[in-house]
Amino acid sequence: MSYDVFVVGGGPSGATAAEDLARAGYRVALLDRAGRIKPCGGAIPPRAIRDFAIPDHLIVARIDVARMISPTGRSVDIHIEGGYVGMVDREDFDEYLRDRAAMHGAERLTGTFLRVERDSKGTHVVWRNKTDGREERSQTCLVIGADGARSGVARAEVPGGDKIPYVIAYHEIIKAPEGGFAANADYDPKRCDVIYDGRISPDFYGWVFPHGANASVGMGTEKDGVDLKVATAALRAMSGLSGCETIRREGAPIPLKPLDRWDNGRDVVLAGDAAGVVAPSSGEGIFYAMAGGRVAATAAQACLRSGRVRDLKLARKMFMREHGTVFRVLRSMQDAYYRSDERRERFVSLCHDIDVQKLTFEAYMNKSLVKARPMAHLKIGVKNVAHLLGIVSPKWS
Repeated sequence: MSYDVFVVGGGPSGATAAEDLARAGYRVALLDRAGRIKPCGGAIPPRAIRDFAIPDHLIVARIDVARMISPTGRSVDIHIEGGYVGMVDREDFDEYLRDRAAMHGAERLTGTFLRVERDSKGTHVVWRNKTDGREERSQTCLVIGADGARSGVARAEVPGGDKIPYVIAYHEIIKAPEGGFAANADYDPKRCDVIYDGRISPDFYGWVFPHGANASVGMGTEKDGVDLKVATAALRAMSGLSGCETIRREGAPIPLKPLDRWDNGRDVVLAGDAAGVVAPSSGEGIFYAMAGGRVAATAAQACLRSGRVRDLKLARKMFMREHGTVFRVLRSMQDAYYRSDERRERFVSLCHDIDVQKLTFEAYMNKSLVKARPMAHLKIGVKNVAHLLGIVSPKWS
């Protein structure tokens, strides 16, 4: 069968792109290798729920407090006002998105991407069918590469696609303490814990995120030589969760910088992790993956309508116009504060500030920097510089 667009990768980004294109009436293939669950804390903000019509039954927990924990064990609780952060299980969430794309007309294929070939008849995606192991060859006008941080499409087809920096993330899905709360653990089923501690991660953070009956406990790092399983075991012990049953263990690379180029100037455009759209500092990826899938689908539609391959560049332009400033700010924050425990201690201390809390969560919930409070931004800037220069000592209440 010949397709208008062949989407490689069935995670939130690829599934969103496939659904949008199918809804618009295009012939779409969605290739997913199946059987793999990406390690992910599973947090989605209200804007993701609104923009992508996430049904209530997929939300397995509603978080109303974020706890930031410093290297010395001191903590700051940031209460989420006017809403909640939803938590999803990626196994069910991703499959729902793939099914929804198929319901609107995308053809689901199960297998692994091998390569793109071109001849006088056009562009072809060569992939291995999981059912019988045979090589298949599908003709298409355009390809969307949404196949993760180590994207085969990006490496083979897009300049710079083989040089994306990433954090290695690892987590363990465990059974939550009986009854939600635990007598021997500092665990709350409505609170996300973010742990900034060099013993857990020398350059990123660890987390304990509730998922209803389960919880995700994990960490990430860019540094070689860190034993992720040992670090996660230490985090579980620190949190009083060592005795909880482990359901599964997962690890994967998480990119932390958008690629400079998302298309090959011909017939390929990238989306999601393949394009590097995971937020620095926070490592948040689901919303940005889906937003990346949407702009890739928009660019593909523009290209198909106009016949101009330069329209594929719209994907990156649209994404960076809306989210580029946030990414730059978060990257600067990570570079400034994650380099040592002394800096992380100051960062968590800074989070005591009510202006920092309000502006941070306003930005997180709605995915934009808030411009309505210039004096608050000025205050935060001054406090930030003072903390970085060591002019003030960490303050704790």
